[in-house]
Amino acid sequence: MAKNKNVSIESQEEAARIANGTQKKGQTKEQTKLITAGIEKGIAQYKKQHKAKMREQDKLRKKHNKPSATQQEEATPEITQQNQVSKLPWVLLIISWLIFLGYFLAK
Repeated sequence: MAKNKNVSIESQEEAARIANGTQKKGQTKEQTKLITAGIEKGIAQYKKQHKAKMREQDKLRKKHNKPSATQQEEATPEITQQNQVSKLPWVLLIISWLIFLGYFLAK
């Protein structure tokens, strides 16, 4: 089993297990070591590609979730306007009850 500083111990153990599991009768230890090294290299390459793919997906996800500055500015006036509109019915109700009460007490 070739010791590579770039390959984790788990990857080395997995590569050795796979190489020993597929070992043919009459295969030398050197041949098995070469197969193990090839498997380690394949695992390391797969992990690099997977990490790059995950980083790219994360960037895209963040880009979609992050609203731009203009979208934030547009949303703020709408919220303020909605708050003012929702207060209007209550103000009208209170005014109408005050008028009704004033009319009732004036009689």
